[in-house]
Amino acid sequence: MQNYWLEFLTVALVHLLAVASPGPDFAVMLRQALTQSRRNALLTAIGIGLGILLHVGYSLLGIGLIILQSVMLFTVLKVVGAVYLLYIAWHCLRARPGGVHVDAAKKTEQTGMAAFRLGFLTNALNPKATLFFVSLFSVVINPGTPIVLQAGYGLYMALATGLWFAMVAVFFTHPRVRRGFNRFGHWLDRAMGGILVLLAGQLLLSTVSGSEPPSVPSPGTDR
Repeated sequence: MQNYWLEFLTVALVHLLAVASPGPDFAVMLRQALTQSRRNALLTAIGIGLGILLHVGYSLLGIGLIILQSVMLFTVLKVVGAVYLLYIAWHCLRARPGGVHVDAAKKTEQTGMAAFRLGFLTNALNPKATLFFVSLFSVVINPGTPIVLQAGYGLYMALATGLWFAMVAVFFTHPRVRRGFNRFGHWLDRAMGGILVLLAGQLLLSTVSGSEPPSVPSPGTDR
């Protein structure tokens, strides 16, 4: 059991470094927190957290390895992910002055389901998340670890991710923080759009150049 605790701490540390690093999830979460109600921002955070369970599920089933080993499947995943990021970026780049202000009575405000779906799909369609979780369950986690414990690791990462982005949502939906962004919030929104365009471009460039996903070590090797 002591070995499992050490393994869990390793998983937790690696996951912490990954979730805290800037990426599509954070860019989308920041935009939601500055342009939507706190409720919608929290729903987006929940969606991102539940998206983790999708990656965990196919990693445990071994489907992730099949995706990485198939150039065609991984290429399709990258293209779909890039197109979705460009779709979100398009909305960010159309931000206008005063767009950060949230009117609770505004009929055009995003629905709760749309906010949740945005978070879930942003994480679920992220090819880098696929690489991360398949590698994590192939290299860091010992194949001899009981499947129940491995599922527990996955549940922890989903909860930790959701809580992290929930804190981001709460902080950036604070009235004082929002007031600080009222004058130049639309520029930040556009900057987030630019970042998402760059991330999407990176995915498409790697697809066009024909670069293959990094080889994933076989379980039990180079551990």
